[in-house]
Amino acid sequence: MKPRERVLAALEHREADRVPLFEVWLDNEDLVAEVGGGDLQRTYVELGLDCIPIHYQTPPGSNAWTEGVDEWGRVWQKGWYAGGVVQTEADLERYSPPMEYVDEHFDARQTEGAKKTYPDHYFFFGTHVGPFTAAYMAMGMESFFPALYRRPGFVRQLLENRTEYCIAILRRATDLGAEVLVLGEDAAYNQGPMVSLEMWREFVLPLHKRIVDEAQSPVLWHSDGDVTPLLPMAVEAGFVGMHSLEPDAGVDLEKVKRDFGERLVLVGNVEAKVLCDSDLDAVRAEVRRCISQGAPGGGYMFSTCSSVFDGMNLDAVKEMYRYAAEMAAY
Repeated sequence: MKPRERVLAALEHREADRVPLFEVWLDNEDLVAEVGGGDLQRTYVELGLDCIPIHYQTPPGSNAWTEGVDEWGRVWQKGWYAGGVVQTEADLERYSPPMEYVDEHFDARQTEGAKKTYPDHYFFFGTHVGPFTAAYMAMGMESFFPALYRRPGFVRQLLENRTEYCIAILRRATDLGAEVLVLGEDAAYNQGPMVSLEMWREFVLPLHKRIVDEAQSPVLWHSDGDVTPLLPMAVEAGFVGMHSLEPDAGVDLEKVKRDFGERLVLVGNVEAKVLCDSDLDAVRAEVRRCISQGAPGGGYMFSTCSSVFDGMNLDAVKEMYRYAAEMAAY
């Protein structure tokens, strides 16, 4: 089967010739240089991944991921998120770019070229534009979470604002060729969700429903941490599936597959730490575990539980995908 056919089968909870190989973020610069000659999309293809990203970029002139306050009110120090400055309605107006700013994230010509180069692959778009994540980063966590109790009206205004931009950017990605969307919305710690289920239902679930309803492609939800308690609301919101399923946070793929495998496409669960070492037997064991737990009946795409980031062992990463393609046959 072609890569596109495998991904479609998984999204429809059907078994293909093998489990699709998927990765939202290949953030390891050495891997991209070695495998793809510096070309990110070629790296996906050379590694045997079935779904590859459309081009996405930090807008020129933005301070995001560098130093200072960016256009969304997020504070960055030496490339790391360090807080937020949006505390008032005036701040919200100042740190809310116009909808036309969406176009600055994309390179339409590059994306069109990639679609012609890789016509048999499924194209996806993924980035952290979920309203919950965008809101707590704009305010800073130390301000956002108390504000849910003390200033719920302002929080709702901020969440609605970020939802509008989220919908706009997902729509633009679909217009450019994204066939499945990954909504980055980190909502949990290792101990469970960041807010109570009641608060999630009140503040976030209606926005997720709207995002899914207005999206023009199926939407996967990405979140680190133990999201297990939130999975019923992922189904209720209409997400096609869930990405990350972090085992180190206690997410049990076998149990999630049993409880939600008919309602959510499951993506991920490969433990990242085994890819930071040189023990290839451990890598292969982790591959076998995930495929044996996730693959039966379809509706599973093989992936790490996070991303392929700088510092991972390149031999371990390459062996993971090679062995997964070998072991993933139905």
